[in-house]
Amino acid sequence: MNDLPRTPVTPGPRPDGAGEDRNIVDLLGRLTQQGAHLAREQVNLMQAEIRETGNDVKAAVAAMAGAAVVGIAGLGVLLMGIAYLVGDAIDNLALGTIIVGIATLLLAFVLYLGGRKKVDAAHLKPERSIETLSDTPAVATGDLHHHSGVRK
Repeated sequence: MNDLPRTPVTPGPRPDGAGEDRNIVDLLGRLTQQGAHLAREQVNLMQAEIRETGNDVKAAVAAMAGAAVVGIAGLGVLLMGIAYLVGDAIDNLALGTIIVGIATLLLAFVLYLGGRKKVDAAHLKPERSIETLSDTPAVATGDLHHHSGVRK
């Protein structure tokens, strides 16, 4: 049929440079896949941090609601009895009621400060995600020292 000698195909670089182009395309494809994977992982991390922060805020709101219940329901019932006792002790019911009212407001303020302190302690900013995002350009350029926490 065809008696021409066949030359073996070698896997080395082609003289026209097409092999190098294919390697660059493969490299860019892998880089794109890894970038997409990194982006998905960043989103997962941010979601986890937001859930964690949400739980802290829920606990703080529950503490503040508890303070409101104690301030309104529990003290409301006792205040009149205490006001009468204090008023009877100093022979002035109006002054006794004012003293008890001031003491109650101070207690409510202390309870409020405790709840507010918990809200302030809750980190509402996803700091780990922000730090990782700030390190991403350094990793992409090969500056692994910057990424590993060792600052120049």
